[in-house]
Amino acid sequence: MSGLRMERVWKPNVTVAAVVERDGRFLLVEEETSDGLRFNQPAGHLEAGESLVEAAAREALEETAHPFTPEFLVGIYQWPRPDGEVTYLRFAFGGSVGEAIAGQQLDAGIVRAVWMTRDEMVATAGRHRSPLLLRCVDDYLAGQRASLDLLRHYSES
Repeated sequence: MSGLRMERVWKPNVTVAAVVERDGRFLLVEEETSDGLRFNQPAGHLEAGESLVEAAAREALEETAHPFTPEFLVGIYQWPRPDGEVTYLRFAFGGSVGEAIAGQQLDAGIVRAVWMTRDEMVATAGRHRSPLLLRCVDDYLAGQRASLDLLRHYSES
C-alpha cells in the first residue's frame, strides 16, 4: 500500500492488580524496571482468552507465589504514563491469599514479594512503579468495594 500512511491505532493496555491486606500490611512486589527497582501491587496484563478475575489470580501467583482469590473490585483506574506512550486501564481486585507456595519460581524481573504498611509505602513513594499503587491502597482502606457480579466474561467455550 504505497502512498498510504498507516496510523497507529490508540488503545489502552488492560491490566489487573491484586490489593491484598493482612494484619495492616499489603502484599507488594519489588521488580526490575527500566527505571531501576520499583514497588507495585502484584499486577500484569490481561491475556487472550482469560477473564479479568482469572488474570488477577494468575498474576498474583506468578509474581508472589501466593495463591490469590479475588473477592471484590476495588476500582478501575485509567493512567497515561507521563511519557505519553502508553495508557493503562487497571482493574484492581481485593481478596485473600494463601501461604506462599514453597519452591514456586517468581516471574522474570520480580526480585521479591514484600509486605508493607501504608506508612512504609508512603516512605518509599519515590520507588513506586506508578501512582496507582498508593491510590489503590487508599481506595481499599476507604472501604471501596464493588461486587464481582459487575464483571461479565463471555467466551465461546
